[in-house]
Amino acid sequence: MSSTIASEGSSTRTTPQGVEPGSYEKDPAGFLRKRRGRYGERAAMAVLIGAAGLSVLVTVGIFFALLLPALEFFREIGVVEFLTGQRWAPSFSDSSFGILPLVTGTLWTTLIGLLIAVPFGLGAAIYLAEYAPERLRRVLKPVLEVLAGIPSVVYGYFALFFVAPTILNDLLSVDVGTFSVLAAGLVLGIMIIPTVASLSEDAMSAVPRSLREASLALGANRMRTTLRVVFPAAVSGITASIVLAGSRAVGETMIVALAAGTRAQMVSNPTDAGQTMTGYIAQTATGESSPGTLTYNTLFAVGLLLFVVTLLLNVVAGSIVRKIREAY
Repeated sequence: MSSTIASEGSSTRTTPQGVEPGSYEKDPAGFLRKRRGRYGERAAMAVLIGAAGLSVLVTVGIFFALLLPALEFFREIGVVEFLTGQRWAPSFSDSSFGILPLVTGTLWTTLIGLLIAVPFGLGAAIYLAEYAPERLRRVLKPVLEVLAGIPSVVYGYFALFFVAPTILNDLLSVDVGTFSVLAAGLVLGIMIIPTVASLSEDAMSAVPRSLREASLALGANRMRTTLRVVFPAAVSGITASIVLAGSRAVGETMIVALAAGTRAQMVSNPTDAGQTMTGYIAQTATGESSPGTLTYNTLFAVGLLLFVVTLLLNVVAGSIVRKIREAY
C-alpha cells in the first residue's frame, strides 16, 4: 500500500505505507531518519533471524552427522540388542554391544552430581537473592561463577588425587578404589553448582518486590516469604536451571573419564568403578579405530543416544516450565 503525492510543477510521487503524505516537504531530515530507522530495524531483525536459524541448522547438522554412521552400526547390531544388552565390550574378540553398563555409569554420576548441586546451588541462590547485602552479593556471585570457568580436566584430577583418597578414604572412611562413580559424581556436582545457583538467583531476583512486601505486610518473616512466595514464583526458572545442570552433567567428559574409570560394567554401588557414555567416547576417539569399522561406528551410536537423551530432557523440561510459569 502506498499513497500518492502530487503538487504543482512536480511529478506524482509515492510514499511508503505509514508515512504521512507531504512529510518530506515538511521535515526532510525527520523523514530520512524514519526511513533509516526502519532499515535499521529490518537489518537487526534479519541478523536475529539468521542467528536463530544458524543454531537450528547446526543442531540439525550434528544430528545427521551422528545419525548416518549410527545407522551403519545398527544395520549390524540391532537397536534392541544395543539398548537392552548388559555387556559392553566392542573391542574384544567376543564383542558385545549392550549399552546398559555405560548408561548405569552415566546415571550414577549424574544423580550424585545433582544431589550435590541442587541443594547447595539453591541455598546459594536464596542467600544471594534474599539475604546478602548488595555489596557482598557483587563479590560472592562472581566468585561462585569462577567455578564454572575452571577446566573440567582440573576437576578430574581433583577427584582422582584428592577427593577419592583423602576425603572419601581417609576422612569419611568410605572404601573406594582409585576410580569410583562416587568421587566422579561428587566433583561433578561441585562443577555444576554455579549453573544452578546463578540461574536460580536470576529467577528469584526477577520476582517483583511488591510480592515480598505484601507477604511481609501480612506478618510473614523473611524465610517464610522466601519459601512460600518467592520460591514458587520463580519455580519455572529454577526448574530450567536444574534441567540445564542435569544436561551438563550427562554430557560432561573429562571428570568421568579420569575419575570414574574405564571399566564398562553394570554399576550397582556408587563406590564401584564404572564407565560413562562420554567416558567411552573420550577413550575410544583417539584415532586407533579405522573409519567405517564397527568399533568406530559405536562412537556415533553412543553419541546419538546422548543427543536424544539430552533433547528429551530439554523438551520435557520446556513443557514443565510452560505449565508452571508465572507472569507478572
